[in-house]
Amino acid sequence: MQHLSIFPILIPLLFGTIMLLPPISRDIHAQRVTSVIGTLFLLISSAFLLYQINNQGVQLYALGGWQAPFGIALVADKVSGLLVLLTAFLAFAVMLYAVAGQDKGGAYFHPLFMFQIMGINGAFLTGDIFNLFVFFEVLLIASYALLIHAGGKQKTQAALHYVILNLVGSSLFLFGLGILYGTLGTLNMADMAIKVGLLQGETATLAKTGALLLLVVFGLKAAMLPMHFWLPKTYASASAPVAALFAIMTKVGVYSIFRVYTVVFGEHAGELANIATPWLWPLALLTITIGSIGVLASPGIKTLSANLVIVSSGSLLACAAINSEAATSAALYYMVHSTLASAGLFLLADIMARQRGKAEDRFVRSRPFVQPRLLGFAFAILALALVGMPPLSGFVGKIMILQATQSTAQTMWVWPLILLGSLAALVTFSRAGTTLFWRHNGTVLAEAEPAKPMEIASIALLLLAAPILVLFGGAVSEFTLQAAHYLHDIQSSAYGLLPGVTP
Repeated sequence: MQHLSIFPILIPLLFGTIMLLPPISRDIHAQRVTSVIGTLFLLISSAFLLYQINNQGVQLYALGGWQAPFGIALVADKVSGLLVLLTAFLAFAVMLYAVAGQDKGGAYFHPLFMFQIMGINGAFLTGDIFNLFVFFEVLLIASYALLIHAGGKQKTQAALHYVILNLVGSSLFLFGLGILYGTLGTLNMADMAIKVGLLQGETATLAKTGALLLLVVFGLKAAMLPMHFWLPKTYASASAPVAALFAIMTKVGVYSIFRVYTVVFGEHAGELANIATPWLWPLALLTITIGSIGVLASPGIKTLSANLVIVSSGSLLACAAINSEAATSAALYYMVHSTLASAGLFLLADIMARQRGKAEDRFVRSRPFVQPRLLGFAFAILALALVGMPPLSGFVGKIMILQATQSTAQTMWVWPLILLGSLAALVTFSRAGTTLFWRHNGTVLAEAEPAKPMEIASIALLLLAAPILVLFGGAVSEFTLQAAHYLHDIQSSAYGLLPGVTP
């Protein structure tokens, strides 16, 4: 099983390529079967990979046999393994929803979906910042096309802004990489972590410039203020499966911040130690604030879901600013919860919109739902989870974040904003539930169709994550704490990945 580390990249690449070739490329039913099988294989292989990591330790995979820091290295540790499994589970659930009919709006949905998964998994697994840039571009190119899937003026306008902004971000990424390579002579993260502490004077200042450029790029991907403005309109205009998959896109940016600014520019980095922390503190707290305001101002479920993604990003960035093992552990737990719950809400919003006619998902009086009990139950579970009410996973995740604060100053800033964000979500969900389920005009829409079995199964899988993360909360939190310890331990995360190099 030595090649298991590359399977999360190889499987979506192979299945995506197969679906571009005839006769499968011309048969939507064959593409659906192939996609479901591909995402199922991905889920199984990702689970085996995490099991192997848990039992055998970090898996270092050198492509072509070229050892780090010179070759292309994939690093499967407990952090990346957990997030790859999260991506695989999300992809499988979302694909079940898409094959019920949402994939017919445009061409090449299934290959693009696979290529996007490939880019996301590659970003989680790479041990090299240049290849992080490469996988960013893979997932972004796929997301550009997926965003305008099914067409429409709104989608095209949102996609244009999204593409332009990310092209600027990619340019800054290259500038940052060039500066860091020029000062350190390497882009392998473990090798950078060892060499960065030796920089002094003007060289350290130059490297700091490159590091802060990368922070801007990762902040853009993570929807950190003031680079968050693209997200609400982009996510709200995307088709339901695409928006649900995009729920993990901001987590790629957050993960990159944790990986680079903990492993490379952490406590050991000399003059560049913790250079991101002074910037992350105000920006994370302001991101939570602006996201909470957006939640209160949301006119519909899709926009509400998008603004909740911003709030979750702000909460995760606050954990990065706290910069401790407990905060990183809390962030990993909360990342899993918020990704799956947000994706579920995007899918549920689509079903609600289809059953309400012209009112769609907006918070206005309209016709009743075809399946009010089913949708009401799903809405209540997702609302409780996203607000952070017990006994679901959102409550556990937020408690872990609050407990991770280390000083009185941190407590005074983080606690009120996290709790006010939950209050804003509670108020908005209460208003939404009252309007959508209790205030009706007329009868059920004649042409409205009930949710299809595959759509219900997809949302049910995402809903189950909330109680399961609580039932197995002890084991999950212990795992995330071990993962956080590895990330913060320079002896393991840097020296341990470079054979023959000792501190």
